[in-house]
Amino acid sequence: MMDELLAPVRAFLHCDTPDEWVEVARRPENLPVLLIDHANCENKAALTAHSLVRRYCLPKGKRHLLPKLDFYRELEAIPEKAEVLGKRTQGEAERSVFAELERNPLLFPMVRLIQEELHHFEQVLEIMQARGIEYGAVTASRYARGLFSHIRTYEPAAIVDKMIIGAYIEARSCERFAKLAPFLDEELGRFYVSLLRSEARHYQDYLALAEEFSGEDISERVAFFGAVEAELIRSPDPQFRFHSGLPVRSDSC
Repeated sequence: MMDELLAPVRAFLHCDTPDEWVEVARRPENLPVLLIDHANCENKAALTAHSLVRRYCLPKGKRHLLPKLDFYRELEAIPEKAEVLGKRTQGEAERSVFAELERNPLLFPMVRLIQEELHHFEQVLEIMQARGIEYGAVTASRYARGLFSHIRTYEPAAIVDKMIIGAYIEARSCERFAKLAPFLDEELGRFYVSLLRSEARHYQDYLALAEEFSGEDISERVAFFGAVEAELIRSPDPQFRFHSGLPVRSDSC
């Protein structure tokens, strides 16, 4: 079942995670950094999806009507329609806002992604707390910065690039969870395996949205970002993080 789930993810990525990264990531002394950065990644993924909803689901003058990020934590179930957001945030006078939201193909997959990423974030925090690992700031890796530096500056090219990058980030996360899980303790390994299905779906959602917003063949752009992503993963990286590249030193941390 796992191989079937991972096959399209591995086919999408242009390279596997180097064994050298796994060797560093599995060391007990690096677990705090791994979990803190993982938590940060989950939170950033939710924030990124939320910013996409704000930027692309409503005209600029109406973006303030969308709820804050904490709103998504309160939902008991994933909303099937944008109307659910409307009933929680506004009255009858703003029905036109929710009609606009409901027509936007970006809204539902992004709301679902926000909820799942926030849930994963809280799960990582619980694991850290149980292990006496304090949540704090760690410097961001070069990974996302290296990908986002190639985003085109005009629409719809910009949103297409953002969606393709989102697909690669989610696919790489999925691949790394699977590669690292067998080397972790039972609880953490089981948790990482449990994340595979949602991460695999997230990459597919992002890719489908990129195709929809582009309205034309995006295979060349997908290949471009695949090569960029693979270079970041395979090239020497002095900093150890969840999405970092090839460790420079055996004691990278």
